[in-house]
Amino acid sequence: MMVELAVLLPVAIVVGLVVFNLVRFSSACARFDRVALDAVCSQGVAPAGDQNTASSVAAVQAALDQAMDGLGVRTQVVADGPSAEGAAGGGGPAFPVSPFLTRFTCTMRYEPWPRVGFIAGVAGGTPLALTHERTLTVDRYRAGVVV
Repeated sequence: MMVELAVLLPVAIVVGLVVFNLVRFSSACARFDRVALDAVCSQGVAPAGDQNTASSVAAVQAALDQAMDGLGVRTQVVADGPSAEGAAGGGGPAFPVSPFLTRFTCTMRYEPWPRVGFIAGVAGGTPLALTHERTLTVDRYRAGVVV
């Protein structure tokens, strides 16, 4: 019975850690989906101060960081639009289809816990990071227009 416990205990610990990380990632994804949508609709469409893409991205990033604080995730916001840097360098057409639409891509990165390479003498490293994306296209010059 002691041998069975010695063989089964590391497996049970690994399964428990996988379930723990899966639940945390799922919870963070659900929260991120709601918060990213709200942040882009409220901060990205009509940012306070300057009305340019950089200030919109900074406002959305600040709102995401504040809302996702304490979950152990990192967020990143990228905007493609009429005044975004490198908008034509993405391999698509050199002219925008609609010059007033801005696409915000919010990305969340989650690093599983614990970051161990060996458990009970078995090498089984965790993935570097799990990512989740949310994309929303808005018209920054007409409040309330979401595509």
